[in-house]
Amino acid sequence: MKHVASADGTRIYCEEEGQGVPVVFVHEYGGSCRSFDGQVAAFRERYRCVVFNARGYPPSEVPASVDAYSQDHAVADIASVFDGLRIEKAHLVGVSMGAASSLQYALRIPARVLSATLVGIGSGSDDPATFRANAEANAKLLEAGGMAALAAQMNQSPTRRRLKDKNPAEFRRFNEQLMAMPPLGHANTSRGVQARRPTLYVHEKRLAALAVPVLVVVGDEDEPCRKPSDFLGGVLPDARLHVFPETGHCVNLENPVEFNRLCLEFVGAVR
Repeated sequence: MKHVASADGTRIYCEEEGQGVPVVFVHEYGGSCRSFDGQVAAFRERYRCVVFNARGYPPSEVPASVDAYSQDHAVADIASVFDGLRIEKAHLVGVSMGAASSLQYALRIPARVLSATLVGIGSGSDDPATFRANAEANAKLLEAGGMAALAAQMNQSPTRRRLKDKNPAEFRRFNEQLMAMPPLGHANTSRGVQARRPTLYVHEKRLAALAVPVLVVVGDEDEPCRKPSDFLGGVLPDARLHVFPETGHCVNLENPVEFNRLCLEFVGAVR
């Protein structure tokens, strides 16, 4: 357990377990480094597993200004983890918001990425105006009602209801972790990262030139991510697309055994 300094000085909390080739896990908006406990348990016998909390998610620092939050900052935070832990190259596993920043890191510094597993990526790409409006609404909801209000809303989302049915223990744990976070960090993340993030489609030419093996994973009921995932599967030169049946947005939490098997197989095949 340690903190590393990002490019702007923001302190980023990270943990590591195991030995071997590094695998860096990057969490989603509603999660934290704890979201990958099930993956770390499966990977640590063969790999050096690294997890960290995004800025705004304690024990990482929570900058007060929304200007300290953006996808560029998120990419810089991944770079700070690589540099701070002296990781030359690693496999990346990103979920949702973390998948978006992982992909951008791979596009900017492909030489340091052995592979990228992108889970539930692309929300907002097909209707960016509505996505931006919802991100601002979420920020205002947090300011008015705190984390309890956000948790209640997320639990009612059609893309997240499956988690409660399929893995009740993880559903409770997810909510406990979410409720422990400060509203300021999530509000600033909504406005600075989510609302300002470009759609995946604007990166088409860069994606077509990305020489990194990519596994794209999506739940068949995660409607906002289906078309963007299909797009990535078609445009990336070395991509594999896997669709989990009867699954929403929280793929790694809903289907931990199957997800771990899939990722271990993919990562293990990369040379």
